Amino acid sequence: MKTLKNVNIGETVKIIRIHGEGAVKRRIMDMGLTKGTEVYIRKVAPLGDPVEINVRGYELSLRKADAEMVEVE
Repeated sequence: MKTLKNVNIGETVKIIRIHGEGAVKRRIMDMGLTKGTEVYIRKVAPLGDPVEINVRGYELSLRKADAEMVEVE
């Protein structure tokens, strides 16, 4: 399973599934990360946390723990 945490800088991936439960999953989906959405990885901080992505025309920073919940292809 490949997640947003494992994607290299400069890659564009498509979201397959959001893992997680309840409020955490809802918060991720409210940020625009939904099934079928394309995501471009802009930057990763030196220690890997946070990850900066482009999604739906805006920039978003995700914590490593949240990025692990987003399965991509």
